[in-house]
Amino acid sequence: MPRITPERREAKRAEIVGAARRCFSRDGFHQTSMPDIAAEAGVSAGAPYRYFASKEEIILAIAGDAFRLIFEPVERLAARARAASVADLVTAALETLSVETVTDAAGNSVPVEELLRCAVQTWSELLRNDAVRARAAEGFESVRRGIADALRRGQAAGAVARTVEPERGARVVMGLLHGFLLQRVAFDLTDTAGFTDDIRTLMDGDPTPR
Repeated sequence: MPRITPERREAKRAEIVGAARRCFSRDGFHQTSMPDIAAEAGVSAGAPYRYFASKEEIILAIAGDAFRLIFEPVERLAARARAASVADLVTAALETLSVETVTDAAGNSVPVEELLRCAVQTWSELLRNDAVRARAAEGFESVRRGIADALRRGQAAGAVARTVEPERGARVVMGLLHGFLLQRVAFDLTDTAGFTDDIRTLMDGDPTPR
């Protein structure tokens, strides 16, 4: 039997991740079994185990894609901007969440709604799964530090009030993003542009993007 190429292996792995994401988005993590994922992917029941040791490993891969979608734009802005305001940092992520599809880490087109539904479910996993919690905490802390540094630079440039404590301000930014995500998934908050304008009006007193 010919050996599978690395490209073919990566493509098949991506197919299984996509099938799992559809199942998780539709039925939830714990109502979905590995055989369910295999059936959705159109492969044999044992095929997913050639690429993932467990369902937990698939959950971690999908959660990574979901939170990358939300926080990578914030991290990019935080790293490069000299005078980012709190509103700038929040709206950087919201612009990404307003599209229908994004590209995942494997280069595949993914429906944003599926990723967001999986992201919300991941929060409940933090309460029961140490591996998921550890991965999430590591990512959260990395983003929080970047935002706090951006807020300090913003203070130096006059874009952020001196009374803001950057470490706590970074948590406020992340809290706004998490809150929008939950409202988007649970309560159909889809007016991203309006939400963005309101953030700027409330925080900057000006709805016009910088």
